[in-house]
Amino acid sequence: MTDFAIAAAPSPATAPRLRALQLALLWFVGASGAIVFIEPSPYEFAILLSIVVFFASGLRITPALIVPIALLIGVELGYTIGASSLLDDPIILNWLLTSWYMAITAMFFALVTLEHTGDRIEALAKGYLIGGLIASLAGIAGYFNLIPGTTDLLTYAGRARGTFKDPNVLGAFLIFPAVYALQRVIEGSFWSAMRHAIAFGIIALAIFLAFSRAAWGTLAGASMLMIALMFVTAPTQQRRLRIVMLAAIAGLVLVAAIAVLLSFDRIDALFKERASFSQPYDSGRFGRFGRHLLGAGMALDYPTGIGPLQFRRFFPEDTHNSFLNAFMSGGWISGILYPALVFITAAYGLRNVFVRTPWQRTYIAIVATLIVTLLESFIIDTDHWRHYFMLIGLTWGVAIASSRLRLQSHAGP
Repeated sequence: MTDFAIAAAPSPATAPRLRALQLALLWFVGASGAIVFIEPSPYEFAILLSIVVFFASGLRITPALIVPIALLIGVELGYTIGASSLLDDPIILNWLLTSWYMAITAMFFALVTLEHTGDRIEALAKGYLIGGLIASLAGIAGYFNLIPGTTDLLTYAGRARGTFKDPNVLGAFLIFPAVYALQRVIEGSFWSAMRHAIAFGIIALAIFLAFSRAAWGTLAGASMLMIALMFVTAPTQQRRLRIVMLAAIAGLVLVAAIAVLLSFDRIDALFKERASFSQPYDSGRFGRFGRHLLGAGMALDYPTGIGPLQFRRFFPEDTHNSFLNAFMSGGWISGILYPALVFITAAYGLRNVFVRTPWQRTYIAIVATLIVTLLESFIIDTDHWRHYFMLIGLTWGVAIASSRLRLQSHAGP
């Protein structure tokens, strides 16, 4: 089976300018993802404009995308069935429409990265890095009250939240730009490494000041996975030695920086509180993990689910588990298809991350972040995170492009 176009291709005369516009739009999509404390956010406008421009100028779809597209549609159909009796509630309707919107953005990113893969993911990644710096600087400024009168806006309960509504989501959003910057520190030229070291330091500080245990763990896990993949895929022993040495230096500097921060009483007190594994809302029969067990048993009794946002009617808080939420919101359909979607995506991405391509380095950062964020989904709701669905779409699109390049290289001239 062959690919087919879903819009007419541009004329040769307009192609260079159109391609520059497309890359600029992708950069803007990456950067605008940082501003989400207002609704609709600039990200929504950037995505809408990008979809219009890319579809008008021509996108190609490949049969390999049938798998994620079918799984995404299946998950959303399950949610729609589960919510069918609750749509008179505007909050439920908004939740459902947001879920469909997330699925559409994932499909869009997959389609976009099938062609001009390297340039397009770099434009997105560089824009995302700028967005990460904007959100980080806002969170740091709020935490240290560097801009009078903005502390309440940029912090929450003594934790940095920057341009986000929730410190936990700020921390989650910053993982990819942190991993991307760290990668450039380890593998870039001297001046590139210096620039990205500054960027990594700023973003890592914001993640620390968000005091999100999940974000701390995700940053550590994604960084270690990224370094391991870089080591395994390095073409020479000299490159492997460089990776090990610079990763070790980065780790020591990070530990030293944390030690300095903990010398401040205010930071140390909140760190000890947040670093504890015995938070009141985690333990007990109706704590986070108790709710997971009770909800898992409950899922068997509701084949079509109880509907979006209904879990809190039975328990003190929401599920804080995307897999359980899929069962609760969309019944057995979404409960089965959602984990199938994310685990197949992770496996396919991990398989193709070893293909030598011009974009392999950036793809390693994407896949490392996706896999660890997927694991984070067991303890927090990630099903409406814009950047998570961006990573899902990118993983599929780039994997297909990498697989194509591998087959072409084996086929020869």
